[in-house]
Amino acid sequence: MELAQVEDCLPVGQGGRGRPLASRAAMARAFIAKAVFDQPTTRSPVERLQTDRTLRRLCGRDLAGAVPGEATFSRACAEFAAGELPGRLHEALLARTLDGRLAGHVSRDSTAIEGRERPAGKPAPERKRPRKGEQRPPAPRRLARQPDMNLEAMLHDLPQDCDTGTKRNAKGRTVSWRGYKLHIDAIDGGIPVSCLLTAASLHDSQAAIPLATRTASRVDNLYDRMDSAYDAAGIRAFSERLGHVPLIDVNPRGRTELQADLAREAKALRSAGRAEPAKLRYRERSTVERVNGRLKDDFGGRRVRVRGHGKVLCHLLFGVLALTVEQLLRLALREPGPPGQPRRAPARRAGPGELRLHGADPRRSAPQPSKPS
Repeated sequence: MELAQVEDCLPVGQGGRGRPLASRAAMARAFIAKAVFDQPTTRSPVERLQTDRTLRRLCGRDLAGAVPGEATFSRACAEFAAGELPGRLHEALLARTLDGRLAGHVSRDSTAIEGRERPAGKPAPERKRPRKGEQRPPAPRRLARQPDMNLEAMLHDLPQDCDTGTKRNAKGRTVSWRGYKLHIDAIDGGIPVSCLLTAASLHDSQAAIPLATRTASRVDNLYDRMDSAYDAAGIRAFSERLGHVPLIDVNPRGRTELQADLAREAKALRSAGRAEPAKLRYRERSTVERVNGRLKDDFGGRRVRVRGHGKVLCHLLFGVLALTVEQLLRLALREPGPPGQPRRAPARRAGPGELRLHGADPRRSAPQPSKPS
């Protein structure tokens, strides 16, 4: 709660006539607690706050009778979704803790989010059939248009309604789900830095350039790690345009000659007992997979009970915010001590909203004068 600093992104005063509104800061803290305790419904934090005095005080409530009802929490969730509160809190947290730091790798992947709503119908095509003998130039593809667009235009161009998605899992079986798809960029240490929520039917490659644009505005990194779903010339060119080194798994796409060449190269490397440095770096792409798994197992990503793109994204981003704070705290407590001794926590207590990561205190790296004998 101290690192999230909810009050910085909410209005100070709520004037006006009539009954005063319930404290939105206290309710935002309750939604963070909902993500930490992996509670699926809006009623769950209300019941928890009425019985847990410690949690009630952390959220800014003293009396059990002062806890708002479920309808008030639902209206507050709609307000937070419209104002993109959890996304702004997450961005502000990264700006306070990762400013001036270099992230080595950014791992990119997506995960399925099951929804509890009816899939939206497909929009009618805008272009009519050409007349007889009329020749029309083909419309440029989305990957060709995105490098020349700003972030808002790219996000507006992506489908965001609930629909049905299909993919092949790790065992080679085709699975389908109804809902959305969450695209995540995570840096070393399992810290998520950017998220996008799109329709479930959207291919992963269509969200790579918007996600890379948002990530580049938050952190500085050297390598972009992606699986074979992102193997496209436009994505590689955009990664190099940002000054990064793309590490993307090759997708043969049914080309037998390329498959045979890759198999021969892998066999030759195994026989020589050597591995390419790029492939060694690519193996660490499991960072984002662990982020996806923790978000779905521990922070409410697997049980989404709200409906609509805005509320679903708000629910997931509160979980991403809680996951980011936990990973940052783990890194802060891993400051190494002298050789041969276990790791220890920082000696100085951080101030409100301040986090000292490893190497943040220049006094520790400066040589200390030796004492006279």
